[in-house]
Amino acid sequence: MDIVGRAIRNARLTISVLLFLIVSGALAYASIPKEAEPDIQIPIIYVSMGYQGISPEDSERLLLRPMESRVKSLSGIKKMTSTAYLGGGNVLIEFQAGADLAKALDDVRSAVDDAKRDLPQGADEPSVNEVNLSEFPVLVLTLSGDIPERVLGQAARELSDAIRETVPGVLDARLQGVRDEMVEVVIDPGKLSTYGLRIDQLVQGINAGNSLVAAGSIEGNQGNYAVKVPALIETVADAADLPVIAGPNATIRARDIADIRSTFADPTSITRLDGQPAVAIEISKRTGANLIETVDGVKAVVEAAADRLPPGAIVTYSQDKSVTIRQLLSDLQNSVLTAVVLVFIVILFALSGRASLFIGMAIPTSFLMGILFLSFAGMTVNIVVLFSLILAVGMLVDDAIIVTEFAERRMSEGMDKVAAFRMAADRMAGPVIAATMTRVAAFSPLLFWPGIVGEFMKYLPITLIATLSASLVYALVFTPTLGAIFGRAAAAPELPPKDGLYMWFVKRAVRHPVLVLTTALSLLLAVPFAYGIFGKGVEFFPDVEPDYGLLYVHARGNLSINEKDALVREAESRLLGWPGIKSIYTRVGGPSGGPSDQVVSPDTVGTLQYEFIDWRERKNANDILDELRASMTGIAGARIEVSVPAAGPATGKAIQVQLSADDPSGLNDAAREVAASLGTIGNVIDISDGLPPPGVDWELKIDRAGAARYGIGPNAVGTMVQLVTDGVKLTDYRPAGTDDAVDIRLRLPEDQRTLAVLDQLRIETD
Repeated sequence: MDIVGRAIRNARLTISVLLFLIVSGALAYASIPKEAEPDIQIPIIYVSMGYQGISPEDSERLLLRPMESRVKSLSGIKKMTSTAYLGGGNVLIEFQAGADLAKALDDVRSAVDDAKRDLPQGADEPSVNEVNLSEFPVLVLTLSGDIPERVLGQAARELSDAIRETVPGVLDARLQGVRDEMVEVVIDPGKLSTYGLRIDQLVQGINAGNSLVAAGSIEGNQGNYAVKVPALIETVADAADLPVIAGPNATIRARDIADIRSTFADPTSITRLDGQPAVAIEISKRTGANLIETVDGVKAVVEAAADRLPPGAIVTYSQDKSVTIRQLLSDLQNSVLTAVVLVFIVILFALSGRASLFIGMAIPTSFLMGILFLSFAGMTVNIVVLFSLILAVGMLVDDAIIVTEFAERRMSEGMDKVAAFRMAADRMAGPVIAATMTRVAAFSPLLFWPGIVGEFMKYLPITLIATLSASLVYALVFTPTLGAIFGRAAAAPELPPKDGLYMWFVKRAVRHPVLVLTTALSLLLAVPFAYGIFGKGVEFFPDVEPDYGLLYVHARGNLSINEKDALVREAESRLLGWPGIKSIYTRVGGPSGGPSDQVVSPDTVGTLQYEFIDWRERKNANDILDELRASMTGIAGARIEVSVPAAGPATGKAIQVQLSADDPSGLNDAAREVAASLGTIGNVIDISDGLPPPGVDWELKIDRAGAARYGIGPNAVGTMVQLVTDGVKLTDYRPAGTDDAVDIRLRLPEDQRTLAVLDQLRIETD
């Protein structure tokens, strides 16, 4: 090959190129983003809608159906799933694999804009979001300790803001278990009647008093001056001083008719760490960001802020995905070093020590050249790439062995080393290229694997093709150059006894070709047949030892947050101190409608994430799960689901049955029957029928004609009822030094927020 001749004649340049590729590959390996799972683009877009206090049934009718009618006409939709829950709903749209998601996102946003006019007044602005694996937490940071809730929550907010602003790789640092601040205006309905004040008048009056009027500017001979009329609420005292009723002789302010205090909104979730109250910060990284650097950056920010945390605050890390990546990187480096040493030892028996070095160098060189290609292609190092590199270790030396062995044999016959290695590259180019292309052809079809799984697994063929191609270049260009410079003829190796036995076997096989071919064909048929009878079956991803597990607490009915917490505490108490479990992160509260909640059943009232100790120091995870399932039986009113995250891309549960009908009235009964039938099958666990949790809704029917005679309508009645539930939002204000607005809500005293009070409410009329 002329290219080999040029490489040998310009040996210094060739060696310089080799060193450049090695150094560049090493730098790329150090800087390339590293993450756990491949950061693939999932063809799913979800529309989230909120309406405070709306029931799941009303959400389905008033929010989901109008949105579905607009979205379902979009092209390229594979499946659309809607979920209604208390306080809102979402529509999950799955597009065909390979769809242009940028265009799909624009189409969905246009459809959502069209649907806004069909949504009820008072509904929150719908949000359109892509589902991205980067949005899932890579680290959960918890703050706990015997500290007041306000102090702990403020510390968590400051730490969350610092993480977002300081660490470039952080996409979000979402708070869990922190209640929003709120100004509560507690009023006695009797006082409203005493002053002849209606709720809508109170809302309008306070909104009018909370404004900033930009009155323009005055330009004169001595300059231009902005003029404004500030009337914004900036403190709780400002809210208390707002005039509600003004007369010729007196002014009634908000503080005269109500008790105004700064408090927290009613809790919707509760978080604990190892059974102790805690505030959690769930860290998610940006697409393409280096997971290890992101996690290290977060921990550095926390360490720098340690002096500013309240005394007694305990910082704990869990669900750290960088641990897995660090272990895999360490395993990869150890595998490379071990492979080089073993190759050197094995080749040393057949070839010279120098030849062993040439061949051993093929592994790290091919790895680094492959990583350099991945870096140029904008890809990341993840669990699939690392698996592919470890898989390629045994194949990278084949090409170099073929070329080097041929050259060594020619040199032992007296040929000059330059001519020997040049002839080896020339004569062995065909077999080497054919062998490499055969392996490349075996993995190439995986590039066309469709769907989300194909996007997830495409890193395997790309990595193998890159490293195998690099080994081909090393064998045909760099190995002859190194051999022409440093090679030396070695003594002809003696064949060990086993080689003689091998040749004895080959000679007899050649004499009986029919018997050999018949045996080969018989084995070809017998092996899969035997595996079908005695094998363990087929599964998508191997059942590996997990780092953490999940325990879902399911319950049905109208449960308050305290009732949900009581059920979760029962399961939590049984889990605490379990052998083999290091930490337990508990979150009480059902799904909120975000992308990470799509796998959560609507009747889920709490989730416990437990982290295992090192797998070498505990039982097999499956044994622990079986013991946990047995231990979690007998919790009255709750159904416990024990599981671990599935390896590979999310595919849902192993068995999924979908029911549909033109008349949906019988679907619920059919779903129960199917779920019961599945329960009779052995080894089928954690069955969920997907039915909405049953509950009781209180419905107030309004005599519209009677209400009209008094000059009121349903809105006035609904506003009055809100005093008993979540409160009437009067306005909001933004305190100095904070980013979020604080609601000011009008409510009844806590002892009057009961169902019985609904019968006693009085509405002021004209």
